[in-house]
Amino acid sequence: MVEICGIKSFVDEIESPEEIITEISHLGDPDIPSPLLQKNYSCFVEDRDRVLTLASVLSLDACRKGESLPSFELAGPRRNIYFDPVKTKCAIVTCGGLCPGINDVIRSIVLTLFYGYGVQSVFGIRYGLRGFIPDYGLPVLELSPPAVERIHEYGGTVLGSSRGPQPPERIVDALERMNVSVLFTIGGDGTFKASAKIVDEIERRGRKISVIAIPKTIDNDIFLVSKTFGFDTAVQMACEAIRCAHTEALGAPNCVGLVKVMGRYSGFIAAAATIALREVNYCLIPECDFDLDGEKGLLAHLEGRLEDRGHAVIVVAEGAGQKFFEDQPRETDPSGNVKLGDIGKFLRQRILEHFASREKEVYVRYIDPSYIVRSVPANVDDSLYCGNLGQNAVHAAMAGKTDMMVSLWNDRYVHIPLKSAILHRKRVRPNSRFWMSVLEATGQPFLKN
Repeated sequence: MVEICGIKSFVDEIESPEEIITEISHLGDPDIPSPLLQKNYSCFVEDRDRVLTLASVLSLDACRKGESLPSFELAGPRRNIYFDPVKTKCAIVTCGGLCPGINDVIRSIVLTLFYGYGVQSVFGIRYGLRGFIPDYGLPVLELSPPAVERIHEYGGTVLGSSRGPQPPERIVDALERMNVSVLFTIGGDGTFKASAKIVDEIERRGRKISVIAIPKTIDNDIFLVSKTFGFDTAVQMACEAIRCAHTEALGAPNCVGLVKVMGRYSGFIAAAATIALREVNYCLIPECDFDLDGEKGLLAHLEGRLEDRGHAVIVVAEGAGQKFFEDQPRETDPSGNVKLGDIGKFLRQRILEHFASREKEVYVRYIDPSYIVRSVPANVDDSLYCGNLGQNAVHAAMAGKTDMMVSLWNDRYVHIPLKSAILHRKRVRPNSRFWMSVLEATGQPFLKN
């Protein structure tokens, strides 16, 4: 069977479909009847159930002609599983920055393991991958249904998080000491790369330990994921900040409401919030270069906007305009990410200087809600999404699958090899329908001389 659903085109994101690996690794043949069989489940799936990698008019035509098309394995419970639930121990670790919905995923994994499969031992690893390293002296957290009963009501992660690499050899040492059969890693691109190294070390030792990744990044920049959890909540919170900026801009003559949102390399939050509100006049993202000075630069257009309307709203992603900081020393965080120049404060200063040089009065109301956006509990849509991700991660793990990520793709939950997930970073494409919607909502011109 081939699942064909959500007739969308992801050609913009997948430029070279042939480079994507689709086959999922297995620890062995699953020959244990699933406990779910006793619960009268009717939604079991098989490995031959697939979801097309590309769902477009072209691929549908090819499918009707019987051509072989690349596809992902459909997620869901299997009739037979690999791990004996009575003997299985699992571990959950959260890495990287905070994001709405992490606790929801943790809760979903724990409840599915306990109530769905009867697994009674689940460890929560404290403060990211460093929790595996004895040098830090971090005790594990015993996770059970009572322990996770209300954690979804709070932002952040009950396990704590951290950045920075840890030796995969020592991580696998810890997994062996704890007799862990399944490791769930919740994180972004860096976490996935670390997970792949952990898998390599597990295979080198010939161990039977499953590693299942759940994509977490507020920036929505993970490849081969339609949307990451927490993104809807982040856009909702960004919209609230933009509404405040718009109100402030209307409240004073020649006033600019300036909002900086998260988005190091991808401007999805800024763009989605702009489309949702349609009160934004300029949306600046990392993927689209812009100039400040010159006839076609932002400052000249902003000057004309204020003369015509008396107010303006600018939304800028944190990674936009980094060319303006090229002459400054660049530091890196523990994960190796370059610390960005503060484009929000820079724009505020340049706007004030520009109008002061022309002896024109202007006000700038600057709002940076970044830490509020990433620290709040998930909204209803994200919470539901997190629950589904956690459940499908458990189904995959118990079936003995490994070295994979659970993803939402073409409106279906699927299994994607980690090697494919870390091929690229998902970014807004300037020639996409999505970005065209931003331009239509703002009316902003091409800000390049």
